[in-house]
Amino acid sequence: MKKHYNIPVFIPHAGCPFQCLYCNQNKIAAQNSAPHPEHLTYLIEPALQTIPAHADIEIAFFGGNFTSLSAGLQSEYLNATAPYLSSGRVAGIRISTRPDAIFTSILDNLARSGVTTIELGVQSLHDEVLKASSRGYYAEDVFTACELIRQYNFKLGIQLMIGLPGSTRYHELYSTQNTIKINPDMVRIYPTLVIEDTGLHHMYLRNTYQPLSLDEAVETVLQMYIQFQIAHIPVIRMGLHPGEELRQPGNIVAGPFHPAFGELVEQALFKRQAEPLLLWHKEAGHAPGKVKLYVNPRDISKLVGNKRGNIDWWQSTFELNDITPVGYDRLNRNEIGISAADDDSPLKTITREEFLSRVNTGQ
Repeated sequence: MKKHYNIPVFIPHAGCPFQCLYCNQNKIAAQNSAPHPEHLTYLIEPALQTIPAHADIEIAFFGGNFTSLSAGLQSEYLNATAPYLSSGRVAGIRISTRPDAIFTSILDNLARSGVTTIELGVQSLHDEVLKASSRGYYAEDVFTACELIRQYNFKLGIQLMIGLPGSTRYHELYSTQNTIKINPDMVRIYPTLVIEDTGLHHMYLRNTYQPLSLDEAVETVLQMYIQFQIAHIPVIRMGLHPGEELRQPGNIVAGPFHPAFGELVEQALFKRQAEPLLLWHKEAGHAPGKVKLYVNPRDISKLVGNKRGNIDWWQSTFELNDITPVGYDRLNRNEIGISAADDDSPLKTITREEFLSRVNTGQ
């Protein structure tokens, strides 16, 4: 399978018809203006030089609501990408937009212009949460938009947010289960952050909104991530992208921001996945005190955890004096093995699929 690459073109908040509670359009747009269609080549050409040959490449319009732009500006952007499609240098175009900005006339034009993927900024599939965040649409609008997109055979992405006003973990998992029913091709999950001079910022100052802690956000996204993995729906991003506009200095006032948020979620999943092995080792009567845990060398950081947090937690929970992480080439990615301290290879392993099966059946 070809590796996928996006060439991002940020059009921050272009076409946004509403001021959502958590968003400051003016501040962000002032710091990052949308590129003129004629200037796209200055973004695309350098990016193409860094991408391996024969990769699957999409030019991706992020940060705004593409289908809410004027028809003329949409055409200008899409016409500017046409030479890259006709030459085969890119495979398609990816756009992000709102669920209430999807109509057959728009989809007709997108299909003719080489758009291959549409990501919807859904945020939540619970009407109470959507209303509290001033999104301006209902969950039913999301289902309708997704059905239309599927009829045109576009790839469908859904973007969700956790920690919105009025939202609890119940609401996040409710949105997760309804997203699974839609069965998109991909999902992104973002924690809500308090941005300066937004409605949410004013609520925060009045103590009427409390953002999630980092630990709460990681645990919530972990539960969502596990459910999406069980459903075989790829989660292509968890947490804010390092290059996105909200990371400009002074923009983030509060909230569960971490530059490697997705890595923290992956570490939490490895922590959970290793527990059946450590319990098996203990109950099987193997020599207590010291063990080795094995993973593919590329997964060592996920096994160990931030500041050795996973190692310390396992040692305390399972009454172990020492856990030695070992990079082991014979294991696949997301597979964990265990042995006594004096062994050189795993006595028992658990794959990600086996772990997810245990979760799905309540074991």
